[in-house]
Amino acid sequence: MLPFPDTTKSKQLYARAGELIPGRTQLISRRADQFANGVSPVYASRAKGAHFVDADENAFIDWVNAVGAVILGHADDVVDGAVIEQIRRGSIYTLNSPLEIELAELLCEVIPSAERARYTKGGGEACAVAARIARGATGRDLILICGYHGWADWYQAVNFGADPESGEWPFAGIEPIGVPAALAPTIRPFAYGDLDGLRALLEQHAGQVAAVMMEPCRSELPPPGFLEGVQALTREHGAVLIFDEVSCGWRQAIGGMQAVTGVTPDLTVLAKAMSNGYPMGAVVGRAAIMEPAARMFISSSYWSDNLGLIASLTTIRELRRRGSEQRLKETGEALKRALTDAIHAAGLVGACKGVWSNPYLALSLPTGVDPRKANTLFIQEMARRGVHTSTSFKATLAHGPEDIARTAAAAREALGVVREAIERDAFDRLLVVDLKKEPFRRTVR
Repeated sequence: MLPFPDTTKSKQLYARAGELIPGRTQLISRRADQFANGVSPVYASRAKGAHFVDADENAFIDWVNAVGAVILGHADDVVDGAVIEQIRRGSIYTLNSPLEIELAELLCEVIPSAERARYTKGGGEACAVAARIARGATGRDLILICGYHGWADWYQAVNFGADPESGEWPFAGIEPIGVPAALAPTIRPFAYGDLDGLRALLEQHAGQVAAVMMEPCRSELPPPGFLEGVQALTREHGAVLIFDEVSCGWRQAIGGMQAVTGVTPDLTVLAKAMSNGYPMGAVVGRAAIMEPAARMFISSSYWSDNLGLIASLTTIRELRRRGSEQRLKETGEALKRALTDAIHAAGLVGACKGVWSNPYLALSLPTGVDPRKANTLFIQEMARRGVHTSTSFKATLAHGPEDIARTAAAAREALGVVREAIERDAFDRLLVVDLKKEPFRRTVR
């Protein structure tokens, strides 16, 4: 039997983090309980291309890729080279950098909704900027949301309410501590694909809704007519339509999901893959909606530092130059086929489903089998075989046929262990870790 990777140093570092850092990590998705805590690595020492080496010198194929922030591959030579050259000229200036204008021009060229642009350092604060712009442009307070839009108070206030589908808190296991309860009336969730639910909210709060902010896609393409219906409803009610493309942008198409679906929002939030791992975010949109931002207090010293700007410019140009749309599609489809074959080879029922930019394992488990145990055991056994993944996968341009073949071979063995656990009712014996925790529930798949 294969040994588990030695993650002693990761465990020691994580224990030390518990003494110094509330919550241990800066991102919930990087917490140890998001994978197979005790087997999966928690700290990395270096990364290159489609791989990383953890703090204990174990090597892994990476299918998480900084939760989607890496798209060309870790430590891409071209992007890093441009950043290093810019560092020599100055990472930030007392004055403005011409790179701000250069990136705005490029974003307006490639994103269908873009006529103006503002910058941030990440997706969560970009969502907060978009919310402020929409409220300022409309003079209204209420925002209807569908999806995940970051940590800020304006959005986390949704956790005072209930998920429209489950009736539970939208953020499982996370309380709205520190969020002013007075913000609760300013945000309401609606379920993905539910036009009637959205229509009812807009009618119930007629004349009060500043914006509808939503993730247009994550793992599945939107139902036919859904985004078109959302757009029509927002126009009817004078609300701003905001697409949060922090997670789905750049992968399916350089112009984002709006380029794929043909539905153009009023504002678009961008981050993550636009800069291949360097901190950068942006809000782009129609001039009529964006121009009032000139009179709003939206300001931060580091939002236009030169490194994020040059990283974004270089990344977007490299995506174009390397034919990213076709190459990522080929990689994603090949991975889906290989993992579906692995499921069948392991004697299980299911498939690797979803859009090729973010496919996921979908197992048909027998009645009574806890899917959390099956998923955690899969993650545990993949880590055992040098593959770092959840049950969904984000490819980069650095992933090649060998990475897919090695991942599929590991999956066949890992899923074989899952089958054994099912047949022998042996999950508790085979799992050496606690169950993977769900950081939050989303109202969009």
